[in-house]
Amino acid sequence: MTTKEIRLESDLIGTREIPQSALYGVQTLRGVENFPISNFHLCDYPLFINGLAITKMAAARANHALGLLTDEQAKSIEQACQEILDGKHHEHFPVDMIQGGAGTTTNMNANEVIANRALEIMGHNRGEYQYCSPNDHVNCAQSTNDAYPTAIHVGLYYRHLAFVPHLEELIAALRKKSEEFAHVIKMGRTQLQDAVPMTLGQTFSGFASILQDEIKHLNEAAADFLVVNMGATAIGTGICAEPGYSEKCVKAMCDITGLEFKLSDDLVGATSDTSCMVGYSSALRRLAVKVNKICNDLRLLACGPRCGLSEFNLPPMQPGSSIMPGKVNPVIPEVMSQVCYKVMGNDLCVTMAGDAAQMELNAMEPVMAQCCFESIDLMEHGFDTLRIRCVEGITANEERCKNEVYNSIGVVTALNPVIGYKNSTKIAKEALETGKSVYDLVLEHDILTKKDLDTILSPENMLHPVKLDIKPRH
Repeated sequence: MTTKEIRLESDLIGTREIPQSALYGVQTLRGVENFPISNFHLCDYPLFINGLAITKMAAARANHALGLLTDEQAKSIEQACQEILDGKHHEHFPVDMIQGGAGTTTNMNANEVIANRALEIMGHNRGEYQYCSPNDHVNCAQSTNDAYPTAIHVGLYYRHLAFVPHLEELIAALRKKSEEFAHVIKMGRTQLQDAVPMTLGQTFSGFASILQDEIKHLNEAAADFLVVNMGATAIGTGICAEPGYSEKCVKAMCDITGLEFKLSDDLVGATSDTSCMVGYSSALRRLAVKVNKICNDLRLLACGPRCGLSEFNLPPMQPGSSIMPGKVNPVIPEVMSQVCYKVMGNDLCVTMAGDAAQMELNAMEPVMAQCCFESIDLMEHGFDTLRIRCVEGITANEERCKNEVYNSIGVVTALNPVIGYKNSTKIAKEALETGKSVYDLVLEHDILTKKDLDTILSPENMLHPVKLDIKPRH
């Protein structure tokens, strides 16, 4: 590069050449060089970047109110932050999400980008930090140890708000199928054995209801992100921040976002506590467990097409084999299950990293944040794929489902309250031995009239508690 294409910046370690086109500075460059760890970069997580911008904007307002920033500095920093919130300059956040230093590289990346953009707004050149410094002005009254976790909280809360509608759309699709299949009678199963009759609609209604319950748990876990430790600075004592800064900063966060952020009751405790990420990751894992159960059921109940249960058909998405002509695999539930396993694995990482807090800080926050953001992204994309490419296109095999009920030994359970346990056992045993249906054997042994038998086995009388005034013939 020519001298016009670079600028020199210095830090504790020494002087480095920075591309003049870069809004970031020397500490960001060192972070990029030090942590070539993963394919997850800060620029891939726009809501995290927005969280950083909101945090820095709120800090600037508080510091300006306390007389620590000039009008010009505060106005320029706010404008730079607003531009970031408008989606600009995100390409200047190249650092790896997984990094040492408890997030210092990320915090300084934000400080440098905002400072250099503020300098331009003020009419100065990038790198002329005497007019607006990444440390002295953008990071005024802050430490990585309060600004970084606060930005994580803000980013994850906004990510949560964007995520939940995708879950709600999946639930709605399952409920629509439950209504579509409300009339389709089938056998329920326990321990993979025939149990008692139900409807296919009840199966899908059950899927929807267990997911609906998780929205409450996700919301409760996400609410913890609204508690922040701004003003804690290094370890929670507030060193380098002026009296009243915390309250002014948090109020500014509320004003900027319209959200109800609160200051932690104990900043020392909060600075090393990452339980909000542990809790939210746990809620995602709990959701993943349920979604995986649904995907397992979709694959099992649709297995076939000739030699399996084949109660319904999953929409064919692609040829299923390079060697078996005509084979179509349940690829969408399969990929969703893999997403669920990844989320479960991420949760283990978050739990272990949360357990790694030492003294007044948890230096493992970067990997916790990366795992949480990644898990949400994976689940969101997975939900949309599962809904659009699988659930919405499922069709029922009604006759097969009906025949399974009438040919099942399990249907005798519906007769048990009327014909008694002894007769039921006798019929079940004979059905197993002869291959005859329960329906035919009850008539053959003249235990019930055909009219009474049809009444008992009618869908409306098998699918919920009911009292029938029917007596066996003998």
